[in-house]
Amino acid sequence: MYAVIQDGGKQYRVESGDTIYVETRVLPEGNQKHVVFDHVLMIGEGAKSRIGSPFVEGAKVTAKLDDKVRGPKLEINKFRRRKGYKLHKGHRQNLFKVTIDKIQA
Repeated sequence: MYAVIQDGGKQYRVESGDTIYVETRVLPEGNQKHVVFDHVLMIGEGAKSRIGSPFVEGAKVTAKLDDKVRGPKLEINKFRRRKGYKLHKGHRQNLFKVTIDKIQA
């Protein structure tokens, strides 16, 4: 069984045991090891799948927090010829590495 979840403006197709990288967030006090995804767009497989409008009622995906990592460096270069304008910036996103524990329908 798999689920399609929405988190941080992105959609992820996950199954139990998958490892994904999601954007960091402030976790509730006392719950520093688990992340719960409530925005489940689709759940199931084949003829037994359920599609939400926009979310599936009562469905949630729980994941175990493995690590806090930084994503790849993105470089932004802007240039205007003959105008003396050059801009160079860099960005690295903070990410959570999570492993999907279970999918509840």
